[in-house]
Amino acid sequence: MILYSMIDSGNCYKPRLLMAKLGLSFTTVEMSSHAGDTRKADFVAKNPNAMVPLLELDDGRRLAESNAILLYLAEGTRFLPTDRYERGLAYQWLFFEQYSHEPYIAVRKVLLTVPERARDATPERLAVTLERGNKALGVMNRHLETHTFFSGGAYSVADIALYAYTHTAEKGGFQLDAYPAVVAWLGRVEADPGHVPIGWVG
Repeated sequence: MILYSMIDSGNCYKPRLLMAKLGLSFTTVEMSSHAGDTRKADFVAKNPNAMVPLLELDDGRRLAESNAILLYLAEGTRFLPTDRYERGLAYQWLFFEQYSHEPYIAVRKVLLTVPERARDATPERLAVTLERGNKALGVMNRHLETHTFFSGGAYSVADIALYAYTHTAEKGGFQLDAYPAVVAWLGRVEADPGHVPIGWVG
């Protein structure tokens, strides 16, 4: 398999982390949005949405969107619950991550750390991303006060998806110490066998 990826992207980290845990063999093709790699014709032909991650399977078929890739890779493994309700919970948190979490926690980090995005870091946008990112962290913290992980009692794709941007949230100005249940959960995620850091590429 080939994973088109960016080393510092949480969305790209998600499939790398799961593939590491599953012991899957894959090749990483490093892309740069700053250099326009994802907008080049040969890549757009592979993914018309011009974004990474993109997973190319051994038979040439391709799959985009980080959480869709997680679900594909997790099929039949411990990372996707077999119980119908717990599986639904995993989906719930995957949708939460992309709609209520990533657009604020990840985006605020980019606004504050990527020079090319500094012009977009208006006081209004920074305030909105801080408010809504803290709301997402609060939702997570309340859940984790009474649960070990996000879907049932076991580590799953939901934890991988939410970990990717939560563990670097402080770079976006979020105070994780205000969410002790989240901090404890980050430790449990990192203690799960086969964990690799965001810079790992296989």
